[in-house]
Amino acid sequence: MKQREKVVPRASGTVLEIGIGTGLNLPYYDSSKVDRLIGLDPSEASWELAKSRAENIGFPIEFIGLPGEQIPLDDNSVDTIVMTYSLCTIPDPVAALEGMARVLRPGGVMHFAEHGRAPDEPVRRWQNRLDGLWGLIAGGCHLNRDIPALLSEGGFQSTDQESMYLPSTPRFAGFNVWGSASAG
Repeated sequence: MKQREKVVPRASGTVLEIGIGTGLNLPYYDSSKVDRLIGLDPSEASWELAKSRAENIGFPIEFIGLPGEQIPLDDNSVDTIVMTYSLCTIPDPVAALEGMARVLRPGGVMHFAEHGRAPDEPVRRWQNRLDGLWGLIAGGCHLNRDIPALLSEGGFQSTDQESMYLPSTPRFAGFNVWGSASAG
């Protein structure tokens, strides 16, 4: 997915990846800029699948098997947060974002790529109709979360943000928002 390629290489220093899952982002990290990666995900089984992607990565990786709302790290302890296609499944996204803001050092940055609430009313109506069923078949994923509003509620300000419908993706699931944000 091109959005991963746009945001993940920006990470530097001590990085916290929210929803590391099977490690789909690992090939996009710039090992010359990353000192350490902490991957947070509730699924230890997914992390087992990611271990092969983590081999020869060029920096240490630590896995924390907890939900996104609970980040067992000290305040101001990470330089960068990477979050790609995870906010849709976190049960309490605002609490999770507040936790991310807590662990991000002053001057630190979150790089994100998420899908969510479409700007067009007809598409939003379909997102709202399909959301419950979609969540049942797609691991709790919500189609209609307003990503910019959630970031703001969670204590982040976008420093750059782009959005578009992804080509070759049904519009109800294809509206993407990506960019960078700072806490504060």
